[in-house]
Amino acid sequence: MELGLTFPLQRLLKRKPPAYGTEPDRRFCWDLHCIPLRGRQCLLAVHCYTRYTFVRFDVAPFQWADIAALFREGLTESLAAAGFDPAQTETYLHKSGAYALTRTHGRREVAFLNRAWEDVLALDTCLDNTTQAQPLLDHAVNTCPGRCVGFDGPGPALERMAAMLAE
Repeated sequence: MELGLTFPLQRLLKRKPPAYGTEPDRRFCWDLHCIPLRGRQCLLAVHCYTRYTFVRFDVAPFQWADIAALFREGLTESLAAAGFDPAQTETYLHKSGAYALTRTHGRREVAFLNRAWEDVLALDTCLDNTTQAQPLLDHAVNTCPGRCVGFDGPGPALERMAAMLAE
């Protein structure tokens, strides 16, 4: 699985720019960004294929050091809160293989990321500042109607993710 890091996230992690990704199947690609919410550093992750989005609130400095573990925990908790079967999540993670840190996956995907950030900011009343997992915020963002290349008509990212995991 490729985790594309934005330039601000690369700077936060004090990493040199990673190589470009080589994964042709966007179902196994995510773009990650660090965003400030209520004065705290947060992880914003957007799936490159479905635009499914999740947020990890108030990420501690030591958690950023293992970005893959932070991502995995966030994805697992977000999908569980959204009602997905844990077996589906584990199957997806197993199919996707080892984690590889790359650059973001292209202009279209970065546009997805920016749109998700706008949606998160617009829906920040759903933010629970007592926990890192944000099931209410994730649900609100992922049920907003939106278009996505490869899927017919507008529809929420939650439905697109459900269709992809069912494949």
